[in-house]
Amino acid sequence: METEIKYGIISAKQPEFPVKSLLVVPHKSKSLTVSYPAFGPNYFRSNIAEMQKSYSHPQTGKRILFREPATSESISAAAYRFGELAKPGIFDPKWLQLGYIVRTSEGVFANPPKNSEGNQITDEKTLKSLLNKAEKVNGIYLSDNDFGFAPYETFKQGVQDAGDFAESGLARLLERTKGKVAKNLKEMASPEFYNRGVNVWGFDNVTEPALMAAGLGSGGGFGWYGLSVVGGDWGDGSGYAFGVLKEAKK
Repeated sequence: METEIKYGIISAKQPEFPVKSLLVVPHKSKSLTVSYPAFGPNYFRSNIAEMQKSYSHPQTGKRILFREPATSESISAAAYRFGELAKPGIFDPKWLQLGYIVRTSEGVFANPPKNSEGNQITDEKTLKSLLNKAEKVNGIYLSDNDFGFAPYETFKQGVQDAGDFAESGLARLLERTKGKVAKNLKEMASPEFYNRGVNVWGFDNVTEPALMAAGLGSGGGFGWYGLSVVGGDWGDGSGYAFGVLKEAKK
C-alpha cells in the first residue's frame, strides 16, 4: 500500500536561537573561531554579557556559545584582512576592546586569572605571586592562558614609530609572543594603514591596581592619524569585542 502524499508548503524550521555568523582566523599556528561581526558597540562588560547568551550556528543551526577573548585572540581576529574587515568596520568608527588588563604601580598585567567567584584577580600581591610560574622572555613575563606582565620600563607612551612599538614589552605582552616583535600589531600599524605610527596612552602607573579593558582604535585629530593603543576603557560605550566560540553545554 502506497503512503499517502501530503501536498503543500513545507516550511523551514526556525532556529531555536538567534543566528550568529562566524569568522575563522589563524592564531598561534592553529585556527581560532570568533563571532562576526563583533559584539557591540557597548561597554566591555555589556558585550561580554551578550556573548554569554545562546546563539545558533549559521550552517547547522545547533546551539553555540561564546566567551570573552584574551588580548592575543582579539589581535589575531582583528589582524585577519585588517584593511577589509576590522579597520573600516571597527577601528575607524569606534574601537576594539582587546581584553582585560590590570595597571599597577610597577607595570601592566594582561589577561588576569579569575578567582573562585568568577571575577578577575586585581590584588597586586597575588598577581605577582602568580609570576613565579611565568617565563621571563625579553624583559616581560608570560604564563599560561595568556596571563603575563610587562614592566613600565619595557615600553613607552606617546606617539612612536610602528616598528618601535611592535618591539616594546606592551605590544609583545598583548599579542602574547615570545619573539622580539609583535608581528600582527606591527602589520596593523604599518604605513599601509596608518601614516603617523602609534599613539600609546592611558597606561600611567597607579597607586591602587586598576582593572581596565585595553583597546585599539584609529586615532585622529590635531594633524595626527595613527593607531591608538589605549590602557583603559574609554567609558563611552562605543567599543566592540570579538566573542570566542566555545562548545555548547549539553
